[in-house]
Amino acid sequence: MNLSDSQTGGRGPRRVSAMEAVLAHLRGAIERGEYAMGDKLPSEAELCRTLEVSRPVLREALRALQTMGLTVSRTGKGTFVVANAVEDPTFGDYAASDLLEVRRHIEIPVAGYAAVRRTQENLDHLAHLLDRMERETDTTAWVAMDTLFHLAVAEAAQNPVFRRVIEEIRDALARQSAFLNELGGRREQSNREHRAIVEALVDGCEHDAVDAMSHHLDRVETTLTDIVRPQRTDTPAEDGTEA
Repeated sequence: MNLSDSQTGGRGPRRVSAMEAVLAHLRGAIERGEYAMGDKLPSEAELCRTLEVSRPVLREALRALQTMGLTVSRTGKGTFVVANAVEDPTFGDYAASDLLEVRRHIEIPVAGYAAVRRTQENLDHLAHLLDRMERETDTTAWVAMDTLFHLAVAEAAQNPVFRRVIEEIRDALARQSAFLNELGGRREQSNREHRAIVEALVDGCEHDAVDAMSHHLDRVETTLTDIVRPQRTDTPAEDGTEA
């Protein structure tokens, strides 16, 4: 079974990576009960042989299964199924639902404050970050800058407590960003949403900044929901690269 050129479920025309194909296969097997709760998944070597994928691709898929809450990895013992349906993915120390709730209560008003309090230095920093993000092709580097972007917006609000809150959830933000980017193709869309936020800050318009950040978080939630509860349609896959 070669999943590097197989088809997986998804919405729209976005081509999926080999990792997504492996994830969809393993997730489907768990949800159909082929692997029951408490079962140990086959070894990495066996899965690589069966699915005809590389170990790095398989390991990314196994990490995604764990983030979704379907499995747990036990050092020296293997990967075990702990749930038969995705409920609420976990990013680091925080559940996705808790993270989004806090982000809405913090980052939306923060964007409004930033629009009326930002300095030219803040705007220059944000513009520089945004330019780098729009040129970046490496996912890991882009994710790191994504968290820096949200920190920079908090800094522009001129309240150190806001920045401290974003610092506290920074690791979770990075994990969520990587997850959505890998499985939801969010990078280009996120860049556009970030630019709308910066443009509102440049204009000094509190209302537009609040709306732009609200829209950004709405899209994050929508993409996450699409991953957690996908609508099954066939889409072509590509050999291990992201469209």
